[in-house]
Amino acid sequence: MKKLYKTLLLLLAVVLTITAFSACSEKEAQTKTDNGKINVVATIFPEYDFLRQIAGDHINLTMLLKPGAESHSYEPTPQDILNVQNADMFVYVGGDSDAWVSSILDSMDKSKMKIVTLMDCVNLVKEETVEGMEPEATEATATDETEMDEHVWTSPKNSILIVQKLCDELCTVDPDNAGSYKINTENYINKLKHLDNEFQDVVDHAARKEIVVGDRFPFRYFVDDYGLTYYAAFPGCSTDTEASAATVAFLIDKVKTDQIPVVFHIELSNEQMCDSICTATGAKKELLNAVHNVSKDDFDAGVTYLDLMEHNVEVLKEALN
Repeated sequence: MKKLYKTLLLLLAVVLTITAFSACSEKEAQTKTDNGKINVVATIFPEYDFLRQIAGDHINLTMLLKPGAESHSYEPTPQDILNVQNADMFVYVGGDSDAWVSSILDSMDKSKMKIVTLMDCVNLVKEETVEGMEPEATEATATDETEMDEHVWTSPKNSILIVQKLCDELCTVDPDNAGSYKINTENYINKLKHLDNEFQDVVDHAARKEIVVGDRFPFRYFVDDYGLTYYAAFPGCSTDTEASAATVAFLIDKVKTDQIPVVFHIELSNEQMCDSICTATGAKKELLNAVHNVSKDDFDAGVTYLDLMEHNVEVLKEALN
């Protein structure tokens, strides 16, 4: 009921926003296209960074999620809704965290908007609860379906597929700049392939194939692609921040028994659980970037997906040896 109530409120807000600001929207759309560039809107950082690597200055690019914000609790503002309405191309993930998107798009004229969903670019896997993990608290209903893991960009192999799809769609929307998009995409995919080879090399020469994450676990595609096993506190899209004593005790015992040298946390986490596990075991705490988002300082400094993933190469090397 809470989810339905929230959805209805969002839908009402969408209708009121579009109705109240339609004149402003038309004026803003005219202003934005004065520079001759198409308007592209991305919901979160991975999409945003892929698009800027492909398109550079050829597009007006907007990221809806504010730097430093938590992606799973994002709710669109009236300005965000207008940005989507004025987009020539709109890119979003497509998972449970993006449930708000349908309400917005259903109220808009999408005939001239190219829509790309990351989860449609790759082969999906189900989100899972492994041994010791805190089960996600959900309201069971007769229509509940198994949730597919939405963190598709955490594997470089998937990112290659996503980047190619984004390039293809940009070329369709903006054929005048297709040549530039294709050259940039080829160069960028070569970098992603190099990143993929780096991760594979780390795993091939590792002493162990197991990682422990004292946090949510949005790395399912990553560990599947490189043949790693894992233990973590929560599934990737869990809204919980505090694990039970039993979950923490299990992870502490796992680190001790398997002599795990590094325990990971993800970006923008409070890190408390990871700290507790490291204090109890003597393991080192490290950040494993899931690249949901970046801090404002990193965003302003131009930090990229590749920058964050290169950090992951180094800390994974330490964790597996």
